[in-house]
Amino acid sequence: MGQVAWKGLFLSLFDYKTEKYVIAKNKKVGVLYRVVQLSILAYLVGWVFVVKKGYQDTDTSLQSSVITKLKGVAFTNTSELGERLWDVADYVIPPQGENVFFVMTNLIVTPNQRQATCPESISIPNALCYKDGDCPAGEAVVAGNGIKTGRCLKDRGSIGGTCEILAWCPVEKRSKPKKPLLASAENFTVYIKNSIRFPRFKFSKMNVLATGNESYLKSCRYSMEHPYCPIFLLGDIVRWAESDFQEMALEGGVIGIQIEWNCDLDKAPSECNPHYSFSRLDNKFAEKSISSGYNFRFAKYYQDAGGVDYRTLIKAYGIRFDVMVNGKAGKFNIIPTIINIGSGLALMGAGAFFCDLVLLYLIKKSNFYRGKKYEEVK
Repeated sequence: MGQVAWKGLFLSLFDYKTEKYVIAKNKKVGVLYRVVQLSILAYLVGWVFVVKKGYQDTDTSLQSSVITKLKGVAFTNTSELGERLWDVADYVIPPQGENVFFVMTNLIVTPNQRQATCPESISIPNALCYKDGDCPAGEAVVAGNGIKTGRCLKDRGSIGGTCEILAWCPVEKRSKPKKPLLASAENFTVYIKNSIRFPRFKFSKMNVLATGNESYLKSCRYSMEHPYCPIFLLGDIVRWAESDFQEMALEGGVIGIQIEWNCDLDKAPSECNPHYSFSRLDNKFAEKSISSGYNFRFAKYYQDAGGVDYRTLIKAYGIRFDVMVNGKAGKFNIIPTIINIGSGLALMGAGAFFCDLVLLYLIKKSNFYRGKKYEEVK
């Protein structure tokens, strides 16, 4: 018995199978087959070629350069600084004009600091003391401003006090203005020059209008009528990011400026245009949180007539702007076109296979159709 089975298996290796086409007069399966075909064709044409442009080769390795330049002046009158005019050299950090820049809108100024001994701020928990032993000499104040000297300084009649420290004295005061000092920064302008290149297609472009008119950039502002005038009011940028400039200027924040280049290089180069979007990157709903806002400190150093160094400490609050550039370019290429057409034809074959399953196994007369489709000839 086993030899017969092995013999039959061996002889079947030399059988030849050929396709037999059977026209099944079944309207339900015929309608199903046409629906499947039309669905695959609609997917191939509509989604793959029209929406996703499957006939194009794409380049997402965008090379980009961003240069920024701000304009605007503000006037303040404070007890620490007196009357002062602020220009871009004062409120823009860093001054190089990079893709990330900071505009100072509020500040706490501590003038005439000198290295000496003085009481630590009472708002520093690690500096609170009741006796000299609470202030070990040489120990740094945690989250403080200096090094403990070993003395506990108390006001007359007080039980507790703060440690004496070696630091830049007097230490920074903790209160800040109730309103942004540079509230007029809302009307400052920023020029954002963006140059991009798609290396695969050797295509380059800028977001600035190519014109010989020198007065164009001095008078224009970005709008739908002037998409190639990348000069924006800071107040407009914050408003487009769905935030209030005056509220944000008080404690600071972070704004993202997104420039998107999606270029169809089968069309004219003039059709490749930048698209701008704006969003607030820090959590605007955490305004009451201790971590809200954006600030940092820097100092300006001087020497008196005796050659002794002193400084003015500035705690700067403001808005940081991050310019981010993304994009892709596409151009016709025969290789992805052939690949996607081949994939579509394979899907057509899968549709026919599905209809075969329905015809041969899922309808009432499946045995009849199965007998007609498969026939053994000796």
